[in-house]
Amino acid sequence: MLNPGEKAPDFSATTDEGTTFTLSDALKGSPVVLYFYPKDDTPGCTAEACSFRDHWSDLKSLGGRVIGVSSDSTESHRKFKAKYNLPFTLLSDPDGRIRKLYKATGLLIPPRITYVIGQDGIIKKSFNSQLQPKQHVEISLESLKNMATK
Repeated sequence: MLNPGEKAPDFSATTDEGTTFTLSDALKGSPVVLYFYPKDDTPGCTAEACSFRDHWSDLKSLGGRVIGVSSDSTESHRKFKAKYNLPFTLLSDPDGRIRKLYKATGLLIPPRITYVIGQDGIIKKSFNSQLQPKQHVEISLESLKNMATK
């Protein structure tokens, strides 16, 4: 896992809408909450995504932009988003390239890791917990609040 203070690696990937997302472009407008999760529509991943959805207004009010990343296809992401009414972007990383950049790889199942990245491209917070999916949004909100007060 990358640590706070490290430069976030730039990357481009296909979104659930079929467009291209580039991290450096997104950071020009807001801090980014970049979260890696194992698989669409599984219990822990659904709980995590719905937690980000349920706190969407708080995240937006703090200027945060949420981006989820898994190896699922764009079509799988579209269905997952529609089923749970997710208001944020999901990126497809089928070859694990972005996961490797962010040291978010595992042996059996990919880890659940969240990074809060400031507009300067520096990682402000990193959190890794496979078993506490809802805590990822709490950590993200706390980090965004800290960034807003500085």
